Amino acid sequence: MQVSEQAATRPTDAGVTTGSLARKLGVSPTTLRSWDRRYGIGPALRTDGRHRRWTADDVTMLQEMCRFTAAGLPPAEAARAAKERARGRGRSPALALVRPPAEPRAAKSPPATVRPAEAPTSRSGTGLPLGDVRQECRGLARAAVRLDAAAVQSLLTAVVETHGLATAWAEVMAPTLRAVGRKWESSGDRYVEVEHLLSWHISATLRHVYVCSVRKPRTGGPPVLLACLPDEPHTLPLEALGAVLTERGVPALMLGGAVPAEALAAAVRRVGPSAVVLWAQSRTTANLPLARHVAGTRWGVRGARTRSLVLLGGPGWDGDSGPGLPRPLRLDDALRMLGAPEH
Repeated sequence: MQVSEQAATRPTDAGVTTGSLARKLGVSPTTLRSWDRRYGIGPALRTDGRHRRWTADDVTMLQEMCRFTAAGLPPAEAARAAKERARGRGRSPALALVRPPAEPRAAKSPPATVRPAEAPTSRSGTGLPLGDVRQECRGLARAAVRLDAAAVQSLLTAVVETHGLATAWAEVMAPTLRAVGRKWESSGDRYVEVEHLLSWHISATLRHVYVCSVRKPRTGGPPVLLACLPDEPHTLPLEALGAVLTERGVPALMLGGAVPAEALAAAVRRVGPSAVVLWAQSRTTANLPLARHVAGTRWGVRGARTRSLVLLGGPGWDGDSGPGLPRPLRLDDALRMLGAPEH
């Protein structure tokens, strides 16, 4: 193969283009150019005096910029902090965990994710169809798209501490997950890695809350049993419900995904739960006869047998399920039905 003299003498580390860097960071090229023009967060190299080439040091500084803005700092302040960090004069690393002030919540208003909407539009700079959501959703989406695990976890931890787990799930975690899922479905299997990263960190956050809460004093009654229908692998909504229940002092027993029918029935008889929540993400996994069988299962000592309340959770349940099988539409509905409303 013939190699031109120009190619042979070209430096190996000539930097990356603005378009490549924008894809890596999960922002638009216009945003990078704007940061360069307004805040001096620009490339060290410019070929032909105009074209931007970003070096490894430039990329590191921009990653810091993205983390600071995702954590709630105004862009000008984030740019100053990123440049100070790049020069070795950075302030405390706690800057990266700055919490934005909590937004006031209107009483009994549905979360932004369930508002009937026109065609969703993205305001995140990621290409994800987020629509009208909290600022934290946009920061979380940006961090997930650029596969910045540290920023994803910091943002999830911050939003739980700022707003509480129930609000964090309903108004930040779930909307961002749905946006990633829609993008994956419409882009030919792209963004799968983003969905996996985001799901893993959300699950880790939910389980951390559960582990921290399970040691607290609880009510003395029987637990709420949480299970996915056979062939149903999606557990995150049940993990969220279980974590919030435990956080509010209601014991929860999580069986996880794809629970066989026989195992589900055996668990109900052995545990005698106060309630059973059955999750079905799609119509193909919903099993109404099994739900009715669980609802009809009697447990307890002879002469004093009773039944568990059965709730049908998830979008897979369709049509009228009949009396005695309530279908909570949102997390707060389920919490109210299970006797764990917000205090």
